[in-house]
Amino acid sequence: MAQPFQLPDFYLPHPATLNPHLEGAREHTRGWARGMGMLEGSGIWELQDLEDHDYALLCSYTHPDCDSATLDLVTDWYVWVFFFDDHFLETFKRSLDRAGGQAYLDRLPLFMPMDLSDGFPEPTNPVEAGLADLWARTVPHMSVEWRARFRESTEHLLNESIWELSNINEGRVANPVEYIEMRRKVGGAPWSAGLVEFAARAEVPARVAGSRPLRVLRDTFSDGVHLRNDLFSYEREIQDEGELSNGILVLERFLDYPTQQAAEAVNEILTSRLHQFENTLVAELPLLFAEFALTPSEIAKVGGYVKGLQDWQSGGHEWHMRSSRYMNGRAGAATTATDAATDGSRFSAIPVGLGTSAAQLRRYVDLPGGLRQFTHVPYQQVGPTPLPEFSMPFPLRLNPHLEAAREHNYAWCRDMRYTEPVSGVPDSGGWTERSMRNADVSLCGAGIAPDIPQSALELNCDWLAWGTYADDWFPMAFAYPADPIGAKACADGLKSYMPLDSPEQGPLPTTALQHGLADLWERTATPLTRAQREILRGSIEEMLDSWVWEITNMAQHRIPDPVDYIEMRRYTFGSQLTSNLARFGSEEAVPAEVWSSGTVKALVNSASDYACLMNDVFSYQKEIQFEGEIHNSVLVVQNFFGCDRDHALAIVHDLMNSRLDQFQHLAANELPILYEDFKLDAAGRQTLEDYAQGLRNWLAGILNWHAGVGRYREEELEYQPAAFLQRLAALPQSAAPVPATTPTLPVAGFTAPAASGLGTSAARIAGLLTAAATGR
Repeated sequence: MAQPFQLPDFYLPHPATLNPHLEGAREHTRGWARGMGMLEGSGIWELQDLEDHDYALLCSYTHPDCDSATLDLVTDWYVWVFFFDDHFLETFKRSLDRAGGQAYLDRLPLFMPMDLSDGFPEPTNPVEAGLADLWARTVPHMSVEWRARFRESTEHLLNESIWELSNINEGRVANPVEYIEMRRKVGGAPWSAGLVEFAARAEVPARVAGSRPLRVLRDTFSDGVHLRNDLFSYEREIQDEGELSNGILVLERFLDYPTQQAAEAVNEILTSRLHQFENTLVAELPLLFAEFALTPSEIAKVGGYVKGLQDWQSGGHEWHMRSSRYMNGRAGAATTATDAATDGSRFSAIPVGLGTSAAQLRRYVDLPGGLRQFTHVPYQQVGPTPLPEFSMPFPLRLNPHLEAAREHNYAWCRDMRYTEPVSGVPDSGGWTERSMRNADVSLCGAGIAPDIPQSALELNCDWLAWGTYADDWFPMAFAYPADPIGAKACADGLKSYMPLDSPEQGPLPTTALQHGLADLWERTATPLTRAQREILRGSIEEMLDSWVWEITNMAQHRIPDPVDYIEMRRYTFGSQLTSNLARFGSEEAVPAEVWSSGTVKALVNSASDYACLMNDVFSYQKEIQFEGEIHNSVLVVQNFFGCDRDHALAIVHDLMNSRLDQFQHLAANELPILYEDFKLDAAGRQTLEDYAQGLRNWLAGILNWHAGVGRYREEELEYQPAAFLQRLAALPQSAAPVPATTPTLPVAGFTAPAASGLGTSAARIAGLLTAAATGR
């Protein structure tokens, strides 16, 4: 049978090398797999299957520098995980036995104790026996923090097999965003990243393991591994196994592409993710090292980890080109260490032959993730956006206290000095009275929470005002000119106004944003428990950090990678803050692990994505034409697909609808399963049903707000930063809330250097006005 498509040309920036201990690993793993009961008599594999798959070759390519004992152990881990995948397929997926599959998975964490002295249950199958053996041989070499992270990624890898089984049961193909997120768990590459730390003796310092740069490196590595696997495994998964979890199939359905075109599109997403990895390595890691003052030894470990991820990416490709497990008709098979070292893939990082230099240049200039990301011209005349017909199956209800909350909110904004510049208050006056009323955040709050009392609605509306004002202020203050250092200093300073133990005893605020946050924190956090305060503070910190991420991109003049954009947009929009606020008051009826479950997170993310993308559609002209922004999903899609606005708008609209469909699917089909899995009582079930209803109100209220306010209408828009700086021109220099690079203006306690000397202040404002007016 012919291959369903031709494999595309892959971006391979790092050459693969081979571990010299390959043959020893092959010999070792034959004995280990047989000893664990995975071969003859298992009903899953025979020896020939193990030989054909050649996991020792995979590990020799993906871990080329480790010693023989480490290579043996890592190879055993991969034999185990692939055996688990095939065992679960044959035992539960083919029979569509979800209940049996869940019971099988529930036992496996028992074989990963944090303390080995706790022991293991008696294994009942080769998967349990293998996991007990591997855990005991691996964790003594690693810290407790690594054990916790690796156990979590292993549990995700195992448990999300139920998600795949549920989708097969329903005949459902995921949408692209859902697929990328779930594939990271099901596909196991984050688990592989944990083994990279072990094999490379490069355990990431615990204090930075959860930071954005390390998370993005892990996630981009994972996406690259998984999308590459999808290209090679499409034939096996779709035609033989009946799988629905494959990126090519997802794009065939979502974009209505033929198979070959969908494969090319998957490869372009793969390329973009690898470029994101490289950008994070170069642009974000050095700042992380400085921020956390990592020691030379710690920096070396992070560097070893990064190299290990690069080795895995290129080595994994070489293995796919040779393993009989996958579609690789364009590759020659290599079976020995000598063959593997000499019989290279036909896909080279550097094309050779007549005319290939131009082809290679195109990869960096024209393809997604290359230089095309940096070539957008700001302030283009795009005109009003043709709004699509937005799907909204949830009825709108407005809180009866809307008018009272609106007047309260307008007064609060004036008290916080948001509507006029004030001498000595460096971030005041970002709005005018008219722009405040055009924003009308109370209309949004009344739709989001139609049933809460007036005092609670007023507090919610003040949060919306603060978040909207701060989101407007950051690009005004730090994007013209680009000042990510000042933005980070401002964000870090604001975090100090959210004390966990005594909400009313924060530092004395000196700026408008500080005053607003200090007031809101005291009013909101005082009645909460400390654990709830930690959740709330964390969501605000993530939002602040996401605004710094935006300023950093603008400093690079870089349109974000599509996946990175979608994931960060939830934070820049404040979705996590809103959803966490909705939890407080009734969360005690639901265990913490339910709130952190994949189902609840997916419910929140799907609703969030619909709202965020909706905002991008409404604000496209405002952001692209009047503000010189690059953070808009329509622009991101334009850049990625190389298409015009209307085509990009249609794709964004389709993605919105798919995320809304997913939200409804989760609420109707997966929440009831969650109730059963966690054996929730009536109170717990009602709490989650009310939470889902709150998200429905949130979506209906946000759509009503976008359609009803003047904030996005062309006649109300002003060019930034020109309009803002013009309002400042009549003020004394000491009053002007210009970016943190002005030496006399502290922002959250930070003073950065700036040009000084006679005439420089006037030149500074004049230059910014000219830049805004001309788009330069």
